[in-house]
Amino acid sequence: MPKTSTSSRHRSLCVTAAVTALLFCALWAFSDPLPSFSTLLSNPNIKECLQGGRALDMNQEPLHKTFYDDPNIQYTIDKPVIGWDEKRSEWLKHYTTTMFSRNRVLVVTGSQPSPCKNPSGDHLLLRCFKNKVDYSRIHGYDIFYNNALLDPEMRSFWAKIPIIRAAMMAHPEAEWIFWVDSDAIFTDMEFKIPLERYKDHNLVVHGWPNMIYEKKSWVAVNAGVFLIRNCQWSMDFLDVWASMGPKSPDYRKWGQILISTFKDKLFPESDDQSALIYLLLKERRKWGDMIYVENEYSLHGYWLEIVKKFARIAKKYVEIEKRVPRLRRRHAEAVRESYAAELERHLAGGGERQDSGWRRPFITHFTGCQPCSGEHNPAYEGDSCWVGMERALNFADNQVLRCWNIWPMTQLGRPISPTHKDPGPFGWPSPDPEPGPLDPTQVPLFM
Repeated sequence: MPKTSTSSRHRSLCVTAAVTALLFCALWAFSDPLPSFSTLLSNPNIKECLQGGRALDMNQEPLHKTFYDDPNIQYTIDKPVIGWDEKRSEWLKHYTTTMFSRNRVLVVTGSQPSPCKNPSGDHLLLRCFKNKVDYSRIHGYDIFYNNALLDPEMRSFWAKIPIIRAAMMAHPEAEWIFWVDSDAIFTDMEFKIPLERYKDHNLVVHGWPNMIYEKKSWVAVNAGVFLIRNCQWSMDFLDVWASMGPKSPDYRKWGQILISTFKDKLFPESDDQSALIYLLLKERRKWGDMIYVENEYSLHGYWLEIVKKFARIAKKYVEIEKRVPRLRRRHAEAVRESYAAELERHLAGGGERQDSGWRRPFITHFTGCQPCSGEHNPAYEGDSCWVGMERALNFADNQVLRCWNIWPMTQLGRPISPTHKDPGPFGWPSPDPEPGPLDPTQVPLFM
């Protein structure tokens, strides 16, 4: 990856190339009757992105002009951003100290602006947001929750693209934007995202390459949870991705193209997930090399296969703590990552993907549940979605509350004691085989 500074000659060449590409694309757009990606304003083969992330000094607003002072710069997707790497780099120069801290992360999530139709929907969304706040606090990430529709035409699952674009510009200090759907729940609160693994990539999605390139399935990746680098490549990618959405005059054509490309796609509208897979499939040279398809851990874990394993998983972790005295030691939440690193040494062979796996899934995603509207996939029986979400939220909450010396909740969210929660016993779980008030046989209550 390139260094953060570039020569003036290189910048001039890039600007000239960008202007040339703009003129060419403008002419092409008027002559091409089919949907195209001709709105690109920068060369998609330029794979390098600025990798900033120096520690910020926000004590004083500098007087130097930055891109924020340019009236032509728009936060919306109506107008592409050109030269974002340079603009962001210039801004960082005015705010950074001599310390260097890479991979600053901003978690972004949100929900609809109106109240939920489902009576328990708002409560579930509140708990889901608390879950994301907890995970972000533990790992030192910033978080933004949006419930405003930034572009009325970019509705439903497409609404995330304007939000992410605005987040990049509102937070130029963030190296990564981590989008997490409102119905996705962190269920391993100690797992640290391996960002160094993605140092040569700009977008990280959960999926399976064989399902993309061989089976051509519309569920080959999940577009509800992903990491995207704050850089020009990503700005361009968001523009192209959005050009397949409802704001495009070719929206209906894209729906026809996607449903003919992915034979297992069940509905005719162009959606964000199918569009993302289409770009991977058809524009692999332009975009694919910079997109990391992750499946070594559950960046997206399908809830129906996970919730039934929580009791077994919790019991395995208790067994590890019995064997390792340091993991039983009470400690501050601020130093939790060091304890997570110690725990990691004892998780070899735990697995996630196989049925016998007992490692905590990083994220449990309740796809198809629709907690706000309540109109879940009819294939899910009764209240299985809501019970499953409560179990996942309690499973995560119990991990958080350990540092606060507060103890577990039942499967339905009620405290073990009807009136209060008892503080945890010192040194629990003891290696003593004698059963105690929080013996592993009670592990199902921890969910």
